[in-house]
Amino acid sequence: MASAPKHSLVTGANRGLGLAFTRQLLARGDRVVATARHPGKATALNTLAGEYPGRLHVLPLDVATDKSRDELARELPLVLDGAPIDLLVNNAGVLHSGERWGKLDPAILEDSLRVNAIGPLLLVQALASLLADGATVANISTQMASLATRTEFRSPSYSMSKAAQNMATVQLALALASRNILVVALSPGWVRTDMGGTGGEISPEESAAGLLQVIGGLKAKDSGRFLDWRGEQMAW
Repeated sequence: MASAPKHSLVTGANRGLGLAFTRQLLARGDRVVATARHPGKATALNTLAGEYPGRLHVLPLDVATDKSRDELARELPLVLDGAPIDLLVNNAGVLHSGERWGKLDPAILEDSLRVNAIGPLLLVQALASLLADGATVANISTQMASLATRTEFRSPSYSMSKAAQNMATVQLALALASRNILVVALSPGWVRTDMGGTGGEISPEESAAGLLQVIGGLKAKDSGRFLDWRGEQMAW
């Protein structure tokens, strides 16, 4: 007898790594909810929804706002027919370019924290009752969040906010341990995306495939860890 399909939620799914995640989850048989801030403009995602009728639902989400997170929490039981979420991929994020020492903008620092750290943490809180016991929460982090390996001043708002997200990962792992929900921070590598740039070392498809393999092999002892796309431990 075939196993029941998994139910996955991917944020920031309109392009890059989030879109690659969505494609690969659908290809393996999952039912997927993919979110974007502006679903009407998510051309590739909407085309994909047409290829997987009934298995891909595209919903709006601005991860940084209470109202948007709460609205998603209300809609999910409807589109998933009451089924719980087995995998939540917190992929939505922002990287503000052009930051310079001496001209740092408080608004940019605050926006980065809201989108990259506070938003994903509060999204998990808002969706906690919809997560299956034994589910996995994958927070997409970055090697730039590693305090131990930083050697240059670059993208401080992104690096700081992702380091904060790593701590949120540890906190969530502790908060959800009683339900056997695994929470991990995952570095996707230097990916060729709009955010990562054209000089990236791997494609979104390679990164997503590696990360899904890592997610599939997680054990209880891995909850709260910071791993890369090959499953290797990252330095905090």
